[in-house]
Amino acid sequence: MTDMTETYARCIKSSKQVRWDLDADVLRGRTLDTAHDFMPRGLSFVDELDFLTGPERRFMSQVQGRTYANLFGVIERYINAKVLELARDYLFGDQVALEALVRFSDEELKHQEMFRRVEQLAASVMPAGYRCVADGNAIAAAVLGKSTWAVLALTCHVEIYTLVHYKSSIASENLSPLWKDVFLHHWKEESQHAILDELEWKREDARVTPAERDRGVDELIELVGAVDGVLQAQGQVDADYFVAHGTYTPEQAQTLRDAILKAYRWQHIVSGVKHGQFVGLLAAMCTPAQIERIQTALRPLLG
Repeated sequence: MTDMTETYARCIKSSKQVRWDLDADVLRGRTLDTAHDFMPRGLSFVDELDFLTGPERRFMSQVQGRTYANLFGVIERYINAKVLELARDYLFGDQVALEALVRFSDEELKHQEMFRRVEQLAASVMPAGYRCVADGNAIAAAVLGKSTWAVLALTCHVEIYTLVHYKSSIASENLSPLWKDVFLHHWKEESQHAILDELEWKREDARVTPAERDRGVDELIELVGAVDGVLQAQGQVDADYFVAHGTYTPEQAQTLRDAILKAYRWQHIVSGVKHGQFVGLLAAMCTPAQIERIQTALRPLLG
């Protein structure tokens, strides 16, 4: 058994150990209580908005939590499609790797259902008028049009930042108990997915030519820019939705828009690209000049 096969086998073992059921372990027949935050304060940054009252900060966290559920449903659609594509390489080869990726796919489908159900629960207790502008199918098609190297880099970054989000949920004092379970159970399986992403990314990196890797770096930069475009669009409609349910000056409304975008960038870009594990992986694969290109592209997004 090769070292890679052994790692796939360990992921299978861990997958079996942490396996959870959406209804029995996460939702448990509960509803969302608007007396609680839906998004941890360490991710929503609502405490930076000193002109908001306590209830307004809580509502802001709920808007952001609802968007988090919707965006992860979108993100995991493209991830699952890519995992199924990668699994084809093992159909008549390493069956341990095949099982690991099939389990990965199955868990991603479960996560999509979890976030759809959370969105439904949020819709039932929040004011009308909320919109999710991200088109999951269109985004998946755009992402999957890039090279495997770039897609796996983006995916590995996503899986890694779920740990940051879970740690933030632990530290949050007034977070919805249901949402705490969402963060916990999502991270339990994503932590295994991060290992598989890293294996597949390294496998792809060993296969590509220097020129193909260089194009992959450019495509990764393009993908991060596309993610930021989605965050800007969703942040705008979320700010409009929030402002419509309160009374704010034009200056405060602009501050809210800026704060929401800052929070979304932290959640879906910065918390991953600043993580030591992701930084180390990039450094091991890329030249100093390529790292500088990535850093230059990210600088406007890092605040």
